[in-house]
Amino acid sequence: MNESKLSRRYAKSLIDLASERNETDAVFNDMQLIHSTVQGSRDLAMFFKNPIIKTDKKQNVIAALFSQKVSALTSSFLKIITSKKRESYIDSIARSFIDMYRDSKGITSAQVFTPVKLDEKLKSEILAYLTAETKRKIELTETLDPSIIGGFILRWGDKQVDASVSRKLRLLRMDFSENLYLKDY
Repeated sequence: MNESKLSRRYAKSLIDLASERNETDAVFNDMQLIHSTVQGSRDLAMFFKNPIIKTDKKQNVIAALFSQKVSALTSSFLKIITSKKRESYIDSIARSFIDMYRDSKGITSAQVFTPVKLDEKLKSEILAYLTAETKRKIELTETLDPSIIGGFILRWGDKQVDASVSRKLRLLRMDFSENLYLKDY
């Protein structure tokens, strides 16, 4: 089965169960913790994906890492995942859950790349533009990227606005590489 399809199915079942029990916010916080923990440790991600390591050892590691920090629902969900030998998908299930939760709450994630830190005025203009464009609440993440020289790159959903100086220089370079005095036959 496709990893994303499998992750969405498990995440959908978890979000349905959490909403039944009115624990969606707690489970959302748990999934954010799980996602950040797995993303923060390459060794942990490789540990979960290793088929040689026995399931009971993986359950012990999951219990040691998360049992005191997550809700009972999330803890029992993690036990089910490991008993079904799906622990290698824990991170993608957490990401799918986070995406579904944000979608259900009407929140869109956006990322802005700039060479310097944004001031509050520009940040509020970007948020106003995105809110008008998407008609949803915006969760804006700012990333510093000096390689774009100036301007910004704004990404949300499957859209991107590239108003960077590096892009304009690339376009100029392509324009100047074409020789207008030679005929192309």
